[in-house]
Amino acid sequence: MSKAILASAVLSAAVAYAADLPLKVSDVVTGPQSHVRLTNTASQPVTAWSLAATTQEGARTHREVYTVDGYLSEVTHGLPGAAAHRERLMPGESRQIPLDALQAGTTIEVVAAVLDDGTAMGDEHALVVIFENRAKERDALKAVADSFAEVLPAKHGAEAVAALRERFTALVQRNDALPCRAALEAVQSLERGMPADQIDQALQKYADFVKRQYDLAAKHAQRRQA
Repeated sequence: MSKAILASAVLSAAVAYAADLPLKVSDVVTGPQSHVRLTNTASQPVTAWSLAATTQEGARTHREVYTVDGYLSEVTHGLPGAAAHRERLMPGESRQIPLDALQAGTTIEVVAAVLDDGTAMGDEHALVVIFENRAKERDALKAVADSFAEVLPAKHGAEAVAALRERFTALVQRNDALPCRAALEAVQSLERGMPADQIDQALQKYADFVKRQYDLAAKHAQRRQA
């Protein structure tokens, strides 16, 4: 096969899978505040996606991939600090997505997407990274949820906080994932200012929140082929 035919075949394959992806790119803006608009054309939420920004620099081509995974927004939506542009994209929803500063002439394309039911499509490397990260997040959330499940039935108040702080400190040393660090920070904040009669309720509320996240992570770490 000649180089020209091979290049044509690769391009045709890329266009084919891009056409099948359930996200449409529009309103590309480059410069200091670069952004694009994404529209979900699927009948179910898109929970993760990867965008490729391609810039031609003379004879060289520079390609940057941006990945967003918003499956946990099913339970984190509306919480303080939650970034709306990093949440899952609902059917028919259109949203502006900020990007790093891009040069004029940069092209943006969707290269991978994951649906709510775990269907994954597009660039294989991008998809492998998404599901590897989900598995790590699932395992970290399970470790936190297990700690709450073991401590809360047996200890209460300041004693429970101290036991959890000790567990989460050790956990962070083994696994520095965000769920582990967030759990440690949460129990440390209780030690600094929570009235004693409210500690048990606050701990149980956080434990329930972590359990909901873990249940989602366990579900969404399972990949389903398109």
